[in-house]
Amino acid sequence: MRYVAAYMLAVLGGLENPKNADIEKILSSVGIEADNERLTKVVKELNGKSVEELIASGREKLSSMPVGGGAAAAPAAAGGADAGGKKEEAKKEEKKVESESEEDDDMGFALFD
Repeated sequence: MRYVAAYMLAVLGGLENPKNADIEKILSSVGIEADNERLTKVVKELNGKSVEELIASGREKLSSMPVGGGAAAAPAAAGGADAGGKKEEAKKEEKKVESESEEDDDMGFALFD
């Protein structure tokens, strides 16, 4: 994914068909060492293609992917009552902790008194 992102950055920067060296320069600027084999594959696959078309194609593929499962949702719904009670207890504990830490913030010193 980082290679594709760097390729897109290069295209946005004005390069129509970025080369491996262009992508490596972008990646190295953020401390990422490029794998030459993967980089070559990405450049080979993306060169000559419109970025807008690639994004549109990717959106279509993502929209067709299933994102939820009915089987996993059923047990979560069944255990929801127990989880809800535990969540309320956790929220109460968090509020107590926050109020104690607020008292400690000034450590007995008043800045403007």
